[in-house]
Amino acid sequence: QVQLQESGPGLVKPSQTLSLTCSVSGASITAGYGCWNWIRQPPGKGLEWMGFICPDGRIRYSPGFRSRTSIGRDTAKNQVTLQLYAMTPEDTAVHYCALYTGQLFSYWGQGTQVTVSS
Repeated sequence: QVQLQESGPGLVKPSQTLSLTCSVSGASITAGYGCWNWIRQPPGKGLEWMGFICPDGRIRYSPGFRSRTSIGRDTAKNQVTLQLYAMTPEDTAVHYCALYTGQLFSYWGQGTQVTVSS
């Protein structure tokens, strides 16, 4: 059973950098299950896809996040990471990691709330 668990600070100040970690169990992030995605949902809005990293290390970003997002991984810990720079209150959202297996997002973490406030 594949399980994903997001972790990170619940509160970030404006202009700071957000760092989130997605810990994966039940599958290796370097095996061919699919690509590991970061998705967020601001309050009252729909889901926003931020980007992914694939088992071969290929990374893609949504155009809206490309300039201030960095996705990476720690293969020794089987973790996928997200950094989002220059945070603003508009970045307040629940952030999810999810595994895309070719046709759908098959596995999701429970999400972690990030609030941007001074």
